[in-house]
Amino acid sequence: MPSYTVTIATGNQWFAGTDDYIYITLVGTEQCSERTLLDKPLYNDFERGAVDSYSVRVEENLGDIVLVKIEKRKYWMQDDWYCRYITVKTPSGDYVEFPCFRWLVDDKEVVLRDGRAHIPQDDKTGLVKQHRQKELETRKKTYRLNNSAALSRWKEWQPGFPMSIDANRHKDLPRDIQFDSEKGVDFILNYSKAIENLFVNQFMHMFQSSWNDFADFERIFVRIKNTISEYVMQHWKEDFMFGYQFLNGCNPVMIQKCTKLPDKFPVTHEMVSVSLERELTLEQEIEAGNVYIVDYKVLEGISPNCTDPCTLQYLAAPICLLYNNTHNKILPIAIQLGQTPGEDSPIFLPTDGEYDWLLAKIWVRSADFQHHQTITHLLRTHLITEMFAVAMYRQLPAVHPVYKLLIPHVRFTIAINTKAREQLICECGIFDKANATGGGGHIQLVQKCTKSLTFRSLCFPDMIKIRGMDSKEDLPTYFYRDDGYQVWEATKSFVSDVVCIYYTSDETVQGDEEIQAFVKDVCSFGMQDFDQCEFPKSVKTREELIEYLTVIVFTASSQHAAVNFGQYDWCSWIPNAPSTMRKPPPKQKGLADVNLIMESLPDCGRSSWHLGAVWALSQYQENELYLGMYPDEHFIEKPVKEAMGKFRKQLAEITSSIKKRNEGKKLPYYNMSPNKIPNSVAV
Repeated sequence: MPSYTVTIATGNQWFAGTDDYIYITLVGTEQCSERTLLDKPLYNDFERGAVDSYSVRVEENLGDIVLVKIEKRKYWMQDDWYCRYITVKTPSGDYVEFPCFRWLVDDKEVVLRDGRAHIPQDDKTGLVKQHRQKELETRKKTYRLNNSAALSRWKEWQPGFPMSIDANRHKDLPRDIQFDSEKGVDFILNYSKAIENLFVNQFMHMFQSSWNDFADFERIFVRIKNTISEYVMQHWKEDFMFGYQFLNGCNPVMIQKCTKLPDKFPVTHEMVSVSLERELTLEQEIEAGNVYIVDYKVLEGISPNCTDPCTLQYLAAPICLLYNNTHNKILPIAIQLGQTPGEDSPIFLPTDGEYDWLLAKIWVRSADFQHHQTITHLLRTHLITEMFAVAMYRQLPAVHPVYKLLIPHVRFTIAINTKAREQLICECGIFDKANATGGGGHIQLVQKCTKSLTFRSLCFPDMIKIRGMDSKEDLPTYFYRDDGYQVWEATKSFVSDVVCIYYTSDETVQGDEEIQAFVKDVCSFGMQDFDQCEFPKSVKTREELIEYLTVIVFTASSQHAAVNFGQYDWCSWIPNAPSTMRKPPPKQKGLADVNLIMESLPDCGRSSWHLGAVWALSQYQENELYLGMYPDEHFIEKPVKEAMGKFRKQLAEITSSIKKRNEGKKLPYYNMSPNKIPNSVAV
């Protein structure tokens, strides 16, 4: 009687094991095995982290094993089980691998195909075609809003947002995309831990209570070894520190080459001549490529936070002119705090009074904080990655190579975003406590920026070039650009290697109905066919598919890391990144002093909430998986594993070069170092 040896690996997550009954059915090309209970006498089967083997006897050889069906049935009470993989050893001694990496909940079953990736054209038999179609039908029912039209599989959390998952709470999500431990990512719980760790409990509820002077902020400032936060505290008033942050701070995506001064920003040579070092006029400096500009026009018209009737809060939409001096330092030379020039909107200069100039820079830093939190971070990494993830789950079966490629890079993204909508950015959420765009302004910002978000702006090289920031000779200290280029190229090379294994020609790409449905779903439903989005509705060549997938992987990993994990470094010193301002922007010069600045900066309570937020959002997950780490072996083919090894080698070389460059620097830049880039948006 032929015997098959079945080996089953249970996950290492908390509560991954089960005491429920587990049954298996082997499906071969000739026939199926009997439904077999997997149970060893006097043995606790399927414990967390266990790898258990069982014998399945059959009357006759089953032929090639193409599917395995796993069923879980209640023993005492419902007990979820996480299955990592199953291997089947045939009577002839061959091994067939069946990756699973999913939860079995309630009295459910899972049917798995062997681990080799297949595009739909590869499937020749009715059995595997039927399995593929049934899996997609199940997915589309799972990732839905209701049972009506196709559009309703998505959910519009707010009008004009990229579409997201249909779930109001984390616990409503399908089990496979929930966090392993919900408490580990509870914003309120993590926030409380942050407040406790930072010893700011005593200040948390001191709203309306201003600090007396800048030194007072040290009462909630925590010096942490191996960060640049203390250096920021010591030098934040200096122009070089102000300018440097546009290159390598939390929001290094705003600065652009100034090729012509906009009419709304009437800076003259006479105003800034004392700041220019090359004996050129301002116009000549612009022509020489030495002048840069940052414009927060998107903040114009956004409603400031009015959730606290006892504290008025204010927003500004400043414009800042920057100069690359002879020492390659970017320095501010002119600031206008509004979009409309005039007597009530003076242009502040370094030659103005000390506090006038300092207050103008503080307003710019506050605007930058709003832009970073809501647009650069929330919209352009979290929400965009979730949109790709939902489309992936809806349109690609687990056997598809693109599903296998992307699944590690969307791990927990839907979960963290659902948590954010539940606790962080919702009405009366944590975001409303301290941010000037809380109370609805952040919603307006996302709506406004989604209209102008384009696919090309997510392509890292294009995004850099569009802003005229691509010349290393012009700006040798733009490390975000340089490191980003390296990681982008390594990522693209890896994606290319994988794509070319499964797609032998452009025609193969065009003939893949599933990949075409995935790309169309992103544009037509995820981005709702917004007029300006320019997201492709199809991919016609391997090169187009490679770029498309590189954008997804890079956005979910490298871009998110670049704008997220340095938050405590740059934003923990409150005056350098005020989350709100409590006095309106000055309409004339000569009025600013220390008292006005302290009355403008966040009060004690909002400072504490802000500090807790940037601390919590800067922390890596426990057991974080970094770029290039793929412990869940969705791919089993040797060529892909070789591509992964090549990718890891490239990333290690980039990490080494970044480490070498950072040696001895007081302001090291490591946000794009691969060893600090998590695989996915999960924080």
